Amino acid sequence: MPNSKSEPNYDTIVVGGGSAGVGAALAAAKNGARTLLIDAGPTVGGELLSGMTIDGAINSRGEPIIGGVLDDLIQELDKLGGYVGAFCDWRLINYHCIDPVFMQFAILNLLRDAGVEILLYTVAEEVNVKDGLVTGVTVRNKSGHKLLTSKTFVDCSGDGDLSVSAGADSNIGGENNELQPVSLMFRLMGVETDDLLSFVQANPQNVAVGESDAIRGGRTDLELVDKLVEQGQPTVFFKSDGPLLNDAIDRGEMYPTALIMIQPTSTARKEVCINSTRIDKIDALDTHSLSAGVGKLFDQVMQCASFLKNNVPGFENAYLSAIAPRVGIRETRRIVGEYELTEEDVFTGRKSPDGIAKGCHHIDIHQGGRGQVRIPIANGGSFDIPFGCLLPKKLRNVLVAGRCLSADRAAHGASRLMGNCLAMGQAAGTATALFVQNDLNDMRDLEVIDLRSILKSQGAILDGTH
Repeated sequence: MPNSKSEPNYDTIVVGGGSAGVGAALAAAKNGARTLLIDAGPTVGGELLSGMTIDGAINSRGEPIIGGVLDDLIQELDKLGGYVGAFCDWRLINYHCIDPVFMQFAILNLLRDAGVEILLYTVAEEVNVKDGLVTGVTVRNKSGHKLLTSKTFVDCSGDGDLSVSAGADSNIGGENNELQPVSLMFRLMGVETDDLLSFVQANPQNVAVGESDAIRGGRTDLELVDKLVEQGQPTVFFKSDGPLLNDAIDRGEMYPTALIMIQPTSTARKEVCINSTRIDKIDALDTHSLSAGVGKLFDQVMQCASFLKNNVPGFENAYLSAIAPRVGIRETRRIVGEYELTEEDVFTGRKSPDGIAKGCHHIDIHQGGRGQVRIPIANGGSFDIPFGCLLPKKLRNVLVAGRCLSADRAAHGASRLMGNCLAMGQAAGTATALFVQNDLNDMRDLEVIDLRSILKSQGAILDGTH
């Protein structure tokens, strides 16, 4: 075990291997930092392996607003044959559709090529901190307990675990402590896209379209449904107030939900990802509560798959092919940072000279039952995420990235998406490398103009979009 006078094991330790952690580890290593990526699970990637689309990376106008690490991932994925394409749901968003099977290879290939060390099945338990400077973290795995030391840390745990353990403050949920529901993505194989789209065109009243003025463009719902069908992909959003889903919920054939969202994952396998399941009143920081909900989520998976097979053309011969490797958690802690991203920042598409990443997803707050708040960004544009959103108060050498960023609840609902998490991760990882190179003692001493310059030189999109 290293003593206090020994050289730290690493320049950067990244805790959490979801999209933010992948982005942070790749960026830190690319910029010369000795980097360790820790995850409690059997692999890295998080929701990137669920089959969900990568949202928040293309605004409603069709402009890419995130590049860098995301571009590297998509390029590697495309080489492997796992990139499906960028499409529009003709409702609110554009997104990247990916095959999660090949995404596993793409992520591990990039991490290996960058020289990132990975430690799986490993839990960060205790944090060594003095005067806001974190010097080490004690981890536990099958090999026992070990103190790992580093010059910097990036908290990509999703829940802000490292930061809170080190003394950072956080906010949780809404005014009445309400939290967004947890979900479980699943995939169905053998879906006939042409039959599904013919059903959609014949029954447009079931489909949500045109919620963003930028996407509607003065067109009627029927014209937008025609555009959806013309796209030729199973990018369909069945809404809860349409007769198909509404009546099924009323008669008990479906559980109460705001949506059944269908997105393509593999043309060869005729496979789609389904986003629909939900359980509210679950505190994902309470392990007993979260664990108790898993069985109900699996029940909902079977119920939704059966409903689609029995009621929606194109699904008659579909069968369950995969379930996401982990429960999807939308909301737990939001770290109190030097800057709090606000609802007004998001809604107005506000830009910042300290912006180190962008977002473009609508304000999205899932509720219990059929409820969901969806508020598009003005003019179909994008907002900036300032560096201060990644910088926890009270801590000097720790950054956060991902859904534990500093934001109010509405802004969090627009910035917790995988595209944004990758971009925040890239910014945080790059910042830690700069911190080490310049022998800094506090992240607040880092010149954001220098950070922005490096990010842009490495493909990040920080300027020039609506």
